[in-house]
Amino acid sequence: MKQSNLSLPPGCTMRRATSRDMRSLRWLVFSAILDPTQLRWQQFWVIESQGDIIACGQLRNFAQAQELGSLVVTPAWRGHGLATLLTRHLITQATQPLYLECLGERLAKFYSRFGFVQINFENLPKALQRKFNLSQLAKKLIKVPVVFMHYQDQC
Repeated sequence: MKQSNLSLPPGCTMRRATSRDMRSLRWLVFSAILDPTQLRWQQFWVIESQGDIIACGQLRNFAQAQELGSLVVTPAWRGHGLATLLTRHLITQATQPLYLECLGERLAKFYSRFGFVQINFENLPKALQRKFNLSQLAKKLIKVPVVFMHYQDQC
């Protein structure tokens, strides 16, 4: 699915989230069993179809870094390139060095297509080390397949 000119499916729109979207954003994040902290609608972009939010993603702000997080596509809309579109869009919106954490090699491969590279926990900015500390502990103690990544512009 490495298409260079993906576009939104007919009837879908991408926009910044509004305060009215908070309930849907929480539901999407919780249903995907993602990090429920720092869910601030101001940081989200959404894709909607017929008034329903079908995908979302956010840029969390930290001291001298941003985290691409909460990327969720509803099951019925997976396979339509929405995660790719949101990821590309969020990368263009980033104003600071960009990082993420994901579970497993499959997701790491997905993000590597956009210029993210795996890094060690120790190479994360201090603010993100504090945030990802629990993930790092789970990785060491119970072998949770957490991958930390940094965006490196491919230009």
